[in-house]
Amino acid sequence: MTAIRFARGDDGVAFAEVTGEGPRPISVSLVGRRAGVQARLSGRGRTWRATLPLVAARWGGPELPLPTGAYRLLIERGEATDADVPTEPVSLAQLGTLRASWDGAHVRIGPPLDPAFDSGEGQDALERRYAAGRDALENAVFFESFYGRNASCNPLAIDRELARRAPGIHRYWSVVDLSVQVPEGAVAVVEGSPEWWRARGSSRLLVVNDWMRRRFARRPGQHVLQTWHGTPLKRLALHRPGFDPRRAAAVVKESRRWDVLLAQNPYAARILRKAYAFFRRPIWVEGYPRNDVLVTDDGRATRAALGIAPDARVLLYAPTWRDDRDEIVDFVDPAALAEALGAVVLVRGHSRTLLPGSDAHGERVVDVTAFPDTSRLLTVADALITDYSSVMFDFSVTGKPMYFLVPDMEHYRGELRGFYFDLARAAPGPLVRTQDELIHELRDGDPAAHAAAYERWRATFNARDDGRAAERVVARIIDQGLVDVEP
Repeated sequence: MTAIRFARGDDGVAFAEVTGEGPRPISVSLVGRRAGVQARLSGRGRTWRATLPLVAARWGGPELPLPTGAYRLLIERGEATDADVPTEPVSLAQLGTLRASWDGAHVRIGPPLDPAFDSGEGQDALERRYAAGRDALENAVFFESFYGRNASCNPLAIDRELARRAPGIHRYWSVVDLSVQVPEGAVAVVEGSPEWWRARGSSRLLVVNDWMRRRFARRPGQHVLQTWHGTPLKRLALHRPGFDPRRAAAVVKESRRWDVLLAQNPYAARILRKAYAFFRRPIWVEGYPRNDVLVTDDGRATRAALGIAPDARVLLYAPTWRDDRDEIVDFVDPAALAEALGAVVLVRGHSRTLLPGSDAHGERVVDVTAFPDTSRLLTVADALITDYSSVMFDFSVTGKPMYFLVPDMEHYRGELRGFYFDLARAAPGPLVRTQDELIHELRDGDPAAHAAAYERWRATFNARDDGRAAERVVARIIDQGLVDVEP
């Protein structure tokens, strides 16, 4: 008979304990889509015990609670072992940094929300309390990046510069769970928790890079800086194909929440202003803070964290998401690409494919979809392979080659999203339709053939990406009194 229980050790670390009868198995592990852990085994003879810490560290980072999701319990049996996974469900356990349960098939990990608030009624009560709040504002900034799935992008760069310029300001980060690593000195607040609602309501400045979701009740003196998350090639907001009155109303409502909108370049400012209901408040055209590292960082530390040799050729495959599918597109066989070119292939799915997807595997393949910060990956890559992702406007800061794998361009441009300009005419690199064509260009193509287009591209989109965008943005935040700089 095999059983499982959940507990928290004296050190505060949550763990799962699996026990069984007979000789101990060879290994016991929990395997999820984006993370997994191995058990520490003990016992010989009649019984055995497997202790599975419900924390994991990746890419040299700290040990953090496992991400929310379902995990398979795998027991590798020895020759004399008939151990099998337990079948009896184990009710939800509150473990401080997370919640865990066993349903007879999976260990299910959830964020550390009190069950009293983890329901429609509980959230409604917190929302009403938030909307009715009249507490004085705190000299604090509330950050959110990609709906709390990571702490990255422009908000991260602004956080780092704000911490340098004004260390006395409190910084809160909205996260989906405590597997998300937040910057040093910042406080993680789990979305939907009482602490999250309080921080969101009391911070003088909110810095976000996507829609705010949920109810927003602006306090007097509270401001929202919308950094957005890319220069647009594909149509967005009011410009998306097909008129939907509900979407149009949502766009207008959302854009009225923002006090300031950040744009990477004048082109993006024009598009964003029109797409978001002719946004009438200030747009700061300062370059993208997230791109500062592309000027100041040589990528060596990130290579080491990823386990990549200093002299290895690195190709980054980073396609955008598709409105008609949840997971990353499979136009590239990363293992075959790595073998054909003798390169390391990094696979970076869009943030929208993080939760439904699963890691790619293969010789010389590293799935970095869950890596905390895309910008650091760009410092590592010797070349970028993308399609319609706004990462193209960031990677061009480096001046390194780009390749556009676009087998579905007619469908994407004509039916799914549409483009603001003709990518085929303006692209700073070759457009290819198949992996064979891509390999040919990567092996035998001449990047110099696209040098003129590349320079025009950089002049249009990267004029302000000089490594000091975060300095300028934070200076404006302070100069306009959006936060107080304490002595």
